[in-house]
Amino acid sequence: MPEKRDADLRKQDFHEIYADFIDEKAREQSSRCSQCGVPFCQQGCPLGNNIPDWLMLVAENRLEEAYEISSATNNMPEICGRICPQDRLCEGICTVEQSGHGTVTIGAVERYITDTAWEKGWVTPIKPPREKDQSVGIIGAGPAGFAAAEQLRAKGYQVTIYDRYDRAGGLLIYGIPGFKLEKEIVTRRTQRLVDSGVEFSYGADVGNNISLAELREKHDSLLIATGVYNARALELPGVAGATGVYKALDYLTTSNRCDLGDKVEAFESGELDAKGKRVVVVGGGDTAMDCVRTAIRQGAKSVTCMYRRDRANMPGSQREVMNAEEEGVTFDWLSAPRAVLTKKTGEVKAVKAQRMRLGLPDMSGRRSPEPVEGSEYDLKADIVIEALGFEPEDLPQLFGESALTVNRWGAVKVDHRTMMTSIDGVFAAGDIVRGASLVVWAVKEGRDAAIGIDRYLKAAARMVTAAE
Repeated sequence: MPEKRDADLRKQDFHEIYADFIDEKAREQSSRCSQCGVPFCQQGCPLGNNIPDWLMLVAENRLEEAYEISSATNNMPEICGRICPQDRLCEGICTVEQSGHGTVTIGAVERYITDTAWEKGWVTPIKPPREKDQSVGIIGAGPAGFAAAEQLRAKGYQVTIYDRYDRAGGLLIYGIPGFKLEKEIVTRRTQRLVDSGVEFSYGADVGNNISLAELREKHDSLLIATGVYNARALELPGVAGATGVYKALDYLTTSNRCDLGDKVEAFESGELDAKGKRVVVVGGGDTAMDCVRTAIRQGAKSVTCMYRRDRANMPGSQREVMNAEEEGVTFDWLSAPRAVLTKKTGEVKAVKAQRMRLGLPDMSGRRSPEPVEGSEYDLKADIVIEALGFEPEDLPQLFGESALTVNRWGAVKVDHRTMMTSIDGVFAAGDIVRGASLVVWAVKEGRDAAIGIDRYLKAAARMVTAAE
């Protein structure tokens, strides 16, 4: 891996923790690839990136060609290189890793390739060979929407992205902290789309100040790529009415807005500022890791991550756990909250918790946590952050469109051969289809949806031509 900044230094700011690869080291690392006849790393990547090919090109110092290969299958390689859990994907099944010699650092090289491409001016605006009259509206300016917009714009379609927020990027801009993804990395992707002719409409809250029917009337096709923002809550005694219990996304959005230079009242007042406070984060995914590491940087008195399973069974990246531990986070494994205790004034003072043990596997194959009788204890806290994952919003009700069908979890149903929803000409991709997942999967589905939209619009154009 590239050199990592010392924990005592990096926890004082929100800059990325890894230094850049120097050219010589990138070539050295890439040359470690075994160039397998069956590249398991490629199979482990949701996008099917041609990893051995661009590793070979980097080893030979053919960086511009490496960028062309890398960007052919991925619309934001430098972002995936920074935030993908490679230890669970490509690097986790690397043949060199399996042989005991340590994985080829695929993610770091992927980031290096495209960062170099931006620096050298190889990343240019999209110039379609021919402009088309047909237009596509995309609801959601996150990774799925970005990927689809880029693919459709390259084919000449007129693309407008609608987003309820004041900036593009979705969770890339407001959810993921700067120490994992500095915001200029996202904003330059946004600017490239603008320079390519993609229009952005901010503050467009579909279902409130604009309707789905209006967008369908305005565009020849629509893509729903809203992501999932309905946070799961702690349903425990003491939570209702307690001061100091916050949702992870509210906490992270506040911190990211401050990092972007915005003045946020909830932070200025100290409400969502962890400085000098005892912070308990409940959850074991990557969002929980983002919260604990943010609290450390805000100067928290103590930061504890409470998770009901053990380290080996947590869903988040083990690399992120290691980074958090280096920065001073305490992990309370095999522990589950039972209640939130408050002062007479209603402010949080502790989390009542219970020790757990792992029982038999459940339907997912993971061992189910079971409570240990008589093991209750109190963990002092001033702030409790709920990082339990996200569920889809009720889009049929929100959009006022009962014809939009969803599954029992609330995710939008699509025909996975086309990515079209139950409404003709309306497609969907990303977390709103598959549930809360990885950025790389959102990019994959955004690209798939663009293929489906292109076929749909070509068929519609042929019908118009035939009618004429």
